[in-house]
Amino acid sequence: MTDSSLDSSSRGELVRRIAIVSAAAGIAFVAVAAPAWAHVEVEPASAPKGTDAVLAFVVPNEKEDATTNKVVVQFPTDHPIAEAATEAIPGWTAEVSTKKATTPISTDEGEVDQSVTSVTWTATGAGIPVEGFQQFRVSVGLPDDADSLTFPTTQTYSDGETVNWVQVTPPGGPEPDDPAPVLTLTAGESDGATTPTTAGNTASTSNVKKSDVDSAKTIAIIGIVVGALGLIAGVGGLTMGRRKSA
Repeated sequence: MTDSSLDSSSRGELVRRIAIVSAAAGIAFVAVAAPAWAHVEVEPASAPKGTDAVLAFVVPNEKEDATTNKVVVQFPTDHPIAEAATEAIPGWTAEVSTKKATTPISTDEGEVDQSVTSVTWTATGAGIPVEGFQQFRVSVGLPDDADSLTFPTTQTYSDGETVNWVQVTPPGGPEPDDPAPVLTLTAGESDGATTPTTAGNTASTSNVKKSDVDSAKTIAIIGIVVGALGLIAGVGGLTMGRRKSA
């Protein structure tokens, strides 16, 4: 009788521990999956110094009750960029702001005395929908005297709320909650370092990114379900063990 009670209690305790581990695993799934799609990012993540590149700023809509209707990308001032040509996006307008450069910038067309300070995209329609994202592309000439470029970004929602993606990730430290997009500059040219501009490849880039978003959400949901089932099993097993002990 006593041995049987001990066995039941032990089984209940074992199930309870398994439930705790399962719940922790579910939480870990969510923690890992969320950053894969929640931040404003620049693609590609790296490009050769001193080359022409097409940069895509990928902006997700994180709110469940509002759309994104404005995006402002600040350009670096310590390593200025002379020009930025924007891609036409249906339902959006783009405005490039410039200022007089402290030092003339050397380009393939000669020296330029203006530098880009920011690019502002404003929605003329619904904007970025809930659970959606948008890529904002610019063609630029990259400087040859920097190892990385930071692009602080402000995202505005239809309800008036703004999110400032401006935090800098310290070297070797954890990523902040709202990191600024960073482009790493590499030495020398390499194939495939810049984003292709053909229509076919543009569509492919969008599809891949959407797949990443969907996969991240799916993993997060699986993690929650696993954690919930584990907790339910643990509570049930522990209750059953106690009843048998009594």
